[in-house]
Amino acid sequence: MLDYYVLKFLHVIGATVLLGTGAGIAFFMLLAHRTGDTAVIAGVAQIVVIADFLFTATAVILQPITGLLLARTVGYSLGEGWIVASIALYVFTGLFWLPVVWMQARMRTLARGAAAGGTPLPAEYHKLFRLWFAFGFPAFAAVLAIFWLMIARPDINL
Repeated sequence: MLDYYVLKFLHVIGATVLLGTGAGIAFFMLLAHRTGDTAVIAGVAQIVVIADFLFTATAVILQPITGLLLARTVGYSLGEGWIVASIALYVFTGLFWLPVVWMQARMRTLARGAAAGGTPLPAEYHKLFRLWFAFGFPAFAAVLAIFWLMIARPDINL
């Protein structure tokens, strides 16, 4: 069995990657969008898609594994309220993240096409950007709530 501190370290690093990559992606995508430059948007969107697959997806897979191993190592029941709430918020976040991954890839493709053709971004890009932007708020709030639950471990009766 893995050592408690190794598991905790991996779990904290994974959570940090999720929060940091999510915030970084949102920041850079928003700034690129604000330029209105299709080549800049296409380039940044390409990096965002790679970062999401490389960092976010890896952390998304490893977080539940390290979390379950940690709970087992410490002796926590998966039925404890703060754990149940954390898992529910994790699933909630995922329901927003999965479509966002697709939106980012689609926006990248649309921006590439506009940059290559020397045309403005199409209406579909702008619609996807607004939706992508809106999806970020509940997902980011849920991740922050998970951080709080992991730190405070409040006594929640569900």
